[in-house]
Amino acid sequence: MEKYNLMLACFGIDNKIRRIGVKSRMQIYYVTGNHEKFKETKLIIPEVEQLELDLPEIQELNSIKIIEAKIIEAKKQGLSGFFVDDASLVLEAMNGLPGPLIKWFMKTIGNEGLYQIAKSFNNFKATAKLVIGYFDKEGNTHFFEGQVEGKILEPRGDTRFAWDRIFSPNGYEKTFAEMTIEEKNKISHRRIALEKLKAYLEIER
Repeated sequence: MEKYNLMLACFGIDNKIRRIGVKSRMQIYYVTGNHEKFKETKLIIPEVEQLELDLPEIQELNSIKIIEAKIIEAKKQGLSGFFVDDASLVLEAMNGLPGPLIKWFMKTIGNEGLYQIAKSFNNFKATAKLVIGYFDKEGNTHFFEGQVEGKILEPRGDTRFAWDRIFSPNGYEKTFAEMTIEEKNKISHRRIALEKLKAYLEIER
């Protein structure tokens, strides 16, 4: 192997390869215990690997603060080159709620309760949001957001993601939960945020 590398160097091949832009593979980790989220993410950023850490989640209406708290905890494990995220469902009728508190709404009133709230106000407008926080190897955090406007429908579809059963993006009659993973991945808030992260990683390399 050493002889082979020496030959490459002698003929200038190694330097030529570098000049034409061959990039080394960058390892990036997604810190999540949710395998369905990881599955969607892997289809968009194939080189991503999953790290299952149980990170505490503070109760906040600001996704940035939630992500910053998660990153502080992950840093204690000596990690860098990773990202975490926070998903929100915002109902216009609820003045910004549930937002990042959606998990607790799902545990209390569930999809049916959220649908009934939208119905009682006769306002079904909603926004699905995802904020990603990427912590790079230099110790800096970068944020990327994706959002999709849509409407609240009666619950239907599979149960991979809880509130996917009531959210339908504008221009579609299906809920996210009724779509295949490929259909959803073309238009979702996760797709938009991940594409921004992906573009940034290409520049960083």
